[in-house]
Amino acid sequence: MYTAAKPRYESMRYNRVGKSGVKLPAISLGWWYTFGALDNLANARAIARRAFDLGVVHFDLANNYGPPPGAAEETFGRLLKEDFGSTRDELIVSTKAGYDMWAGPYGEQGSRKHLLASLDQSLKRMGLEYVDIFYSHRFDPETPLEETMGALDSAVRQGKALYVGISNYTPEQTGQAVRILHDLGTPCLIHQAGYNMFNRWVEQGLLELLDKEGIGFIAFSPLAQGRLTDRYLKGIPPGARASKTERVWRGLTPQDVDDSLAKVRRLNEIARQRGQTLAQMALAWVLRKVQVTSALIGASSVEQLEADLAALDQLQFSAEELQVIEDILQG
Repeated sequence: MYTAAKPRYESMRYNRVGKSGVKLPAISLGWWYTFGALDNLANARAIARRAFDLGVVHFDLANNYGPPPGAAEETFGRLLKEDFGSTRDELIVSTKAGYDMWAGPYGEQGSRKHLLASLDQSLKRMGLEYVDIFYSHRFDPETPLEETMGALDSAVRQGKALYVGISNYTPEQTGQAVRILHDLGTPCLIHQAGYNMFNRWVEQGLLELLDKEGIGFIAFSPLAQGRLTDRYLKGIPPGARASKTERVWRGLTPQDVDDSLAKVRRLNEIARQRGQTLAQMALAWVLRKVQVTSALIGASSVEQLEADLAALDQLQFSAEELQVIEDILQG
């Protein structure tokens, strides 16, 4: 039987989500890649337990995480029942809908039909009565935004979600969504988007907008799917993510690794001088922005999880360090 560690809240840093009453850990656990049917349940359980013991109370999922789609939510549902049932109210559980999930015209995008049907399926897989945050996973150009945001509003009014958020929306789309939700009486809590040293589009207006509107921001892929770690410094090792082809959402390719290798090696030297791993420095770099509420990490082992969380021991950068990093990235 699992008993959560008593001092689990002593070392974690918690940040307020915009102007809301919610706080998230500075580093949250994403269930995108290591919690599907292809993965080891014992390892998934060990990672989830250790994360919670270290104060990571936010578990981020989506309907299609796996593989196959739905598998990560099923894994979470099993662990919730067997390990975390008594601590449910200490957790922030989020899920999303919008990307491909089932066949036919209603299996994706932003219609009311898709979003609410998907949420019902997610709740069933996880064994929950409600999720804490329900996201529109992507903007749908073919569906009126009023319909998509209306579905999020309905999820809250039906008691199936406490808060709502959006993901991967441009600044203009975000502004429109925020206004619609405000008028409906269900404010947007948070925006989730990719952000790391190699992917900085959110700095072009989105973070400023979220700050102005009092909305939180959570960054996914802060380590650029492993490129901003020491894993690929000497090439692609066997079993690394960039070498796998059986995953539906492989994302990272050998060409991606090759294209960024020179910069990664220089960044690794800066991290070494700071007394950090490259991954720890990359996480600290994302969290340097005051608008960033939390950074989402994935973990394939307890050791990787613990190493990444150690980034919180050194979050400060000197102006000189930031300039050197910027010069490397722009070079």
